Amino acid sequence: MMVKRVTFFMLAIVFGLSVAVPQVASAQEAGAFTRLGFGARGVALSNALSADISGNASPFYNPALAPFVGKQTLSASAALLRFDRQLQFLEFASPLRPRAGVAAGMIHAGVSNIDGRDNSGFHTEDYAVDEFAFFLAFGLKFSERASGGLALQLFRSDLFNDISAVNSIGLDFGMTIQVLPQTRLALVAEDLLASFSYDTAGLLGDAGKTTDDPFPRRIRLGASHQLPGIGSTIFAEYEISTTSREARTQEVQIVSGVPQPVVISEDLTIVDSRLRLGGEYQLSPEFSVRAGIDQIRSDIGGIKPSFGFSVVYPVGNLLTGAEYAFVLEPYAVGTMHFLTLKIFL
Repeated sequence: MMVKRVTFFMLAIVFGLSVAVPQVASAQEAGAFTRLGFGARGVALSNALSADISGNASPFYNPALAPFVGKQTLSASAALLRFDRQLQFLEFASPLRPRAGVAAGMIHAGVSNIDGRDNSGFHTEDYAVDEFAFFLAFGLKFSERASGGLALQLFRSDLFNDISAVNSIGLDFGMTIQVLPQTRLALVAEDLLASFSYDTAGLLGDAGKTTDDPFPRRIRLGASHQLPGIGSTIFAEYEISTTSREARTQEVQIVSGVPQPVVISEDLTIVDSRLRLGGEYQLSPEFSVRAGIDQIRSDIGGIKPSFGFSVVYPVGNLLTGAEYAFVLEPYAVGTMHFLTLKIFL
């Protein structure tokens, strides 16, 4: 029983820290894998795409972008990561003429080859953990200057065989508004209602309990500005996230004249913020380059620079595209590589 108990908590820690190594603090929060980005283009632009109405941004970033999808698009993405991490994306997006759009997609993240050990330090078996996020986004143009959208998300976490997989739903709201001919602002509220609830009674018996692990509630303010005449667009985004946490401390109190260990619980609210910047330059209708910087805050060592490019080319009667992104992980952790393949239907 002790081996299983230690293994479960180690798996939870390893998955959170390894899937989202670049964000040490927020890696301890539920759903960290969904905050790494969506697809090569988004990652290369530091995920600052909440106000990108070019039609190339996934509505995963803001459901209000769905009406700007130019044509039906099927995309698949995969990431090459260190430490046996896995990350894949799949999405289908379609315009709903004349003023709406819809998108559906999936994210899978996992860590394999986790070395299980007993209390004596001997190898027991290799473990693997998996998490999934499914989303459905719908957006509508209220006018030529404003749009809004709603996204429904389903999250699933499977950490350990003796712990039942947990599920949760979340809601995203988003809007965009054109404030100048070449400038648009965006507001997104993410992961509302989302929270994992783990029941460890099946693993720990009477010592088990139900533990709630809420997702951070995130508010993102974004902007995009097209530079006329040179085929460039710059993006910026500021994010504020709040997370509720329960802090437990143990102390000894005198109960009926006898010293007894007592667990004291305290509710905490953790507030975090960061800035993202990105830029894209279209060299030709078929080729674009882009770069960005994510996680800009007071800790200079935590920034995450990225760059990438994309190519659009016909294959027979189909128009296809390929996108690549390179990300330098902070704190000298390593690099990440993303590849996205698209088919325009």
